[in-house]
Amino acid sequence: MTIINACQGKLNMTPADSYLPEQHLLNISYGKDTLQRMDAYLPAGRNAAQTKSLVLIHGGGWTSGSKSDLTAYIDSLKKRLPDYAIFNINYRLVNGGNLFPSQEMDVKSAVEHIKENAAEYAISADKMVLLGASAGGHLAMLHAYKYKEPSVRAVINFFGPADLVTMYRKPWHPMVPFALQMITGTTPSVNAQLYHESSPVHYVSSTSAPTLIFHGSRDPVVDISQSRILKKKLEAAGVHHELVVYPGQRHGWYGATLSNSFDRIEGFLRATVK
Repeated sequence: MTIINACQGKLNMTPADSYLPEQHLLNISYGKDTLQRMDAYLPAGRNAAQTKSLVLIHGGGWTSGSKSDLTAYIDSLKKRLPDYAIFNINYRLVNGGNLFPSQEMDVKSAVEHIKENAAEYAISADKMVLLGASAGGHLAMLHAYKYKEPSVRAVINFFGPADLVTMYRKPWHPMVPFALQMITGTTPSVNAQLYHESSPVHYVSSTSAPTLIFHGSRDPVVDISQSRILKKKLEAAGVHHELVVYPGQRHGWYGATLSNSFDRIEGFLRATVK
């Protein structure tokens, strides 16, 4: 049997046999802050050679939201991806002491925790996928493209910002520059480097992870132009990718459209992550 002390974040793993049962492990610590926590959904029969992992990153404009926002979708993902361990993470939200890139660093720490403890979780250390929505999509792409280690095999982006510089300089709403300034504490004119280093598109290369992008054609929060900029970058670099645009949808969707998204995720990962 495998045991985790989730409250303290200590792993005491003692596999008793070759067939491990399904486990749900809540509020595992990957850092000292109370928001540096994650939930793990480990499949039955997992093993360190073949079991892949899917890391979920919530949205909320970097200032709000939590892993509970994505909990309702875990069963749908488990049904389609029964051979995946699913990790649903929190990260520190932007406030006076946690301006960006604190959130980027938290995602990196969470991913590093999963890889470093892969043997204890009885999953592969090298078969990881990131999935994020909105701000979480931005964070998923930023890690996937920017960091060679821990590397990821694929990234799934639900309407996440891809180019903060363009967002600031060519906003689709007058409040966009103010929101970015609140999150970063600065502007591109004052700190061009921060905006550049916080934009996933600037790290796309020929070795970038395969990318599945979802966007609603009428998204008022993150304009679809962000996903189109990303698509052009991926095409130019020769990266395997797919952009799925849902006509008339806004910043999120439900019902049959969401089921279609989950089906597409299953197909994409079956094709790209072996």
